Amino acid sequence: MPFKRYVEIGRVALVNYGKEYGRLVVIVDVIDQNRALVDAPDMIRGQINFKRLSLTDIKIDIPRVPKKKTLIEAMEAADVKNKWEKSSWGRKLIVQKRRAALNDFDRYKVMVAKIKRGRAIREKLAKLKRENPA
Repeated sequence: MPFKRYVEIGRVALVNYGKEYGRLVVIVDVIDQNRALVDAPDMIRGQINFKRLSLTDIKIDIPRVPKKKTLIEAMEAADVKNKWEKSSWGRKLIVQKRRAALNDFDRYKVMVAKIKRGRAIREKLAKLKRENPA
């Protein structure tokens, strides 16, 4: 099967455009072929275009159009936040946000650390080449 992530009730998605950018939301209902009703614990329920959603592998078990309290309990029971932070996609976004928040001096320290790391690797590789010339 070519697709593993489907638009379905309970699917967790990442908003990739607009004022809710970067927020994890849950699809609570499908309005039509272009829009879904989404909700999250810290936002007002609203509709959003599918083009503005990136579906994740995380799915929670909820009924169609649940109350806010039911949604929050289901998200906590499914441990959505920790699953997202442990996923490679979530970790990558966390690193991107952290790097974007660096100031000049922090970027300089990262550059110096990369240079030292590269030098240590080159020295170790040269030592191994000298020991095993074959």
